[in-house]
Amino acid sequence: MAVHRVAVLALEGMAPLDLAIPLQIFAPRAETPYQLSVCGPASPVPTSSGFALAVSGGLDGLDSADTLIVPGFGQGFRPREEPLPQEVLDALTTARDRGRRVVSICTGAFVLAAAGLLDGLHATTHWQYTDELERTYPAVNVDRDVLYVDEGDILTSAGVCCGIDLCLHIVRRDLGAVTANQIARGIVAAPHREGGQAQYVPAPVADAGDTALADTRAWALERLDETLTVTQLARHADMSERSFMRRFTEETGTTPLRWLVGARLGLARELLETTDHSIDRVARDSGLGSAANLRLHFRRALDTTPTAYRHAFSRHVPNPGT
Repeated sequence: MAVHRVAVLALEGMAPLDLAIPLQIFAPRAETPYQLSVCGPASPVPTSSGFALAVSGGLDGLDSADTLIVPGFGQGFRPREEPLPQEVLDALTTARDRGRRVVSICTGAFVLAAAGLLDGLHATTHWQYTDELERTYPAVNVDRDVLYVDEGDILTSAGVCCGIDLCLHIVRRDLGAVTANQIARGIVAAPHREGGQAQYVPAPVADAGDTALADTRAWALERLDETLTVTQLARHADMSERSFMRRFTEETGTTPLRWLVGARLGLARELLETTDHSIDRVARDSGLGSAANLRLHFRRALDTTPTAYRHAFSRHVPNPGT
């Protein structure tokens, strides 16, 4: 395999975990072509955790990189109060102009935005900073409820550990699911996570008299193969539909119908991984109805097909016709 050079840009105030994620995932392995380096405008580089990091290369190390990764910053990061070195912004702009792949993790998106790399594109960052990113850089289309955004040669991740999702996505894009899954298992991480970062946003504190919907969700999970409507869910929760919709969104960050689709998709994935049932049966048992509908949701949510997913994640030999 041709060598693929990955350069991680270390900047003052960076979060050590954000830096460690690409260093772990793109570490040299026999089955991957990645060659890794850490670059920065100066050395040592103070981190947000009270220690400094010695880096092996300056900004000129970015010139030969095929992929550049910008980690995010630690707690207390104030985008408008901490101007970035112009030489860093120029280096990123040059890399983009040369067709290099540029990636940010968490609040590293502010660095890409400051360099103009996100203008007119969709991007994301930590949920605590999405409003700030949108206000500071109105030319950026901020996606709030995603784990990462892939705009081809420009990729951004949401908060902190979403950098794992994005880096594994890059490996999957470069080398395929098998290699990405091997790396994911090695670092004890999910090869692909469902949902967006809204599920990690703290929900409003419930009033003492409010009824939690955990029991209703558990009731629905036991009946995913049945037809379930908002009316039925609200009746089970002993609430009006309007109050149920509002409370459900507060607790989960999504609507009941979207939650049901996600739950059914999760069950379908489990069935594909652990059984040799036909695609038609998996669709019926998960409540997604038909094989065509199952394929539609797999393509939308996972960018793959049920059959390809089974081949990647299951050791079962499927029945004919799957």
